[in-house]
Amino acid sequence: MNKDQIIGVGLLIAAIIVIVVYVWLVFFTPYDIFVLKITGAVAIAAIFGIIGWIGYTLATTPPPKPIEEIEKELEEELKKLEKEVGGKEGEKTATSTKSSEGERK
Repeated sequence: MNKDQIIGVGLLIAAIIVIVVYVWLVFFTPYDIFVLKITGAVAIAAIFGIIGWIGYTLATTPPPKPIEEIEKELEEELKKLEKEVGGKEGEKTATSTKSSEGERK
């Protein structure tokens, strides 16, 4: 068995044990109402804790940039790249023209 399978078997056994203990506590002990109250409280706390975390994340995350602004930035970057590439191609053309003229002489 590899490590993941061992962890999976352990989780399965733990889940079965928790289910058996929970059913025993609810149906065969005088603590049934207390166990149900605890279960309800934990469930509500978990659900609303997750909702609160989502709300906090939404409230503290800055909004995304508008698409128009992103498009404008991309166009500016594209123009800069075209100028750089155009300038380098012009240098290459000038260099190749000089070298071909040198060969003609």
